[in-house]
Amino acid sequence: MHSTIKRPRHLSCLLYASLTLLAFFVLAPVLWLLLMSLSSPTDLTKVPLQWIPSQWDFSRYALLLDWQNGSGKRFLAAMLNSLIIATSASFIALVAGVLAAYAFSRRNASMLLMFAFLATIMMPPITYILPLYSAFSELGILNTKVSLIICYSAMLIPFAIWLMKTNIDVLPEEIEHAAMIEGAGTIYTLRKVVLPIILPAIGATAMLSFLTAWDEFFYALIFSSDLSAKTIPVAIADFSAGRVTDFGVIASVGVLASVPPVLIALFFQRFIVSGLVGGSVKG
Repeated sequence: MHSTIKRPRHLSCLLYASLTLLAFFVLAPVLWLLLMSLSSPTDLTKVPLQWIPSQWDFSRYALLLDWQNGSGKRFLAAMLNSLIIATSASFIALVAGVLAAYAFSRRNASMLLMFAFLATIMMPPITYILPLYSAFSELGILNTKVSLIICYSAMLIPFAIWLMKTNIDVLPEEIEHAAMIEGAGTIYTLRKVVLPIILPAIGATAMLSFLTAWDEFFYALIFSSDLSAKTIPVAIADFSAGRVTDFGVIASVGVLASVPPVLIALFFQRFIVSGLVGGSVKG
């Protein structure tokens, strides 16, 4: 005989009210950013503030999506740079993270090395600026996408290793032993047996790595100076650096810059929870 526990009505109402309030605090800034991007400069400087635009203005989006003008070229070049850099760094982190995590989990690699990797991302980024700047200058890769890909990959790999290792640790080793008894090598076993099982962890790691690289500002500000390597966070700062700031343009840049991360999150959303908690449950 099965019994179900009914939640008291007032607790359900409290739960939904809390979720509604949380959603409001999360979505309100995004909604206000969108309204700012569609408001005229007059509406944005009125006292008291006019929350709803008196006239909807889509001209800023047309300006930013037009490669023929200066603002559009700066924005689109930065978006392309960010996509290339974030995607490349995430891919490198995933490949290196999977191989290293498997070595730590199944080949008894030294955990001291593991904690050394983690220690590198606990240091303030500014401590690495001078040696990295000197090294990149000697190699001739300052103000290039390569320098930022190297920085972001080094930043993301320890995180990818840790997340992947926790998911590989909980896998029963018998399934790998069965494949190896049939003559499968390590790479084949990893590719055909392990990777399909930890696919949620791979998806979660890919999404979080991409978002981290997409939002990074400090290294991009130091190591990029023109359109050849400048990323979108630095470009947004540039739009606000003039004597007369058009807050509507900055808001429009923010709205458009949030589109790729939102699409990535929607694509990988089914992997997020299962990938992050996969290593916390044994069996």
